[in-house]
Amino acid sequence: MIVLVGYASAHGSVREIAERVASRLEGAGCRVDCRSLEDGGPGNPAEWDACVIGSAVHNQDWLPDARQWVERYTAELSRMPVWMFSVGMSRAVGYRLRARAEEEQRRRVLKELRERIHPVEHKVFSGKVHPEHLNPVGRTLFRAMGGRYGDYRDWPMIEAWADSVAERLAARAEWGSPPGRGGGSR
Repeated sequence: MIVLVGYASAHGSVREIAERVASRLEGAGCRVDCRSLEDGGPGNPAEWDACVIGSAVHNQDWLPDARQWVERYTAELSRMPVWMFSVGMSRAVGYRLRARAEEEQRRRVLKELRERIHPVEHKVFSGKVHPEHLNPVGRTLFRAMGGRYGDYRDWPMIEAWADSVAERLAARAEWGSPPGRGGGSR
């Protein structure tokens, strides 16, 4: 299996998560290309057997480069195994808002694209947030919501998820399943 791990990162947090996912997949025997989705991304995903795609979430949506890449290649992605992950700051907000923020990200982010692509899974992680990541208004709102700056990435959770992706890919390869969902090969 050759897997594309594509990402869009505003401040490096998502890139670091993508690199960790790629490392875990490589450790499980996959060949992996870990690439940014900026400036048009790595090209047509049909060059790979599977994709793991992630982006930072700003204003309840993926970054424009990631969203545009997925929209451009929706047809190709809908015919192959795809895992998606979103990185927001739900764990950084106050305890009273945390569960609601996590649920909103799971429910709303990329809803229409997920319905067209039908990813194997869409996982939501928390990232890191520092004062310089937000403009003055954003910092004020963040503090009003009880937000706390810091690194909220749960590396054991991220690694466990990457390992589950690797297991699913290995099972596909073991059973001789074609890479695409629709029964065809690339």
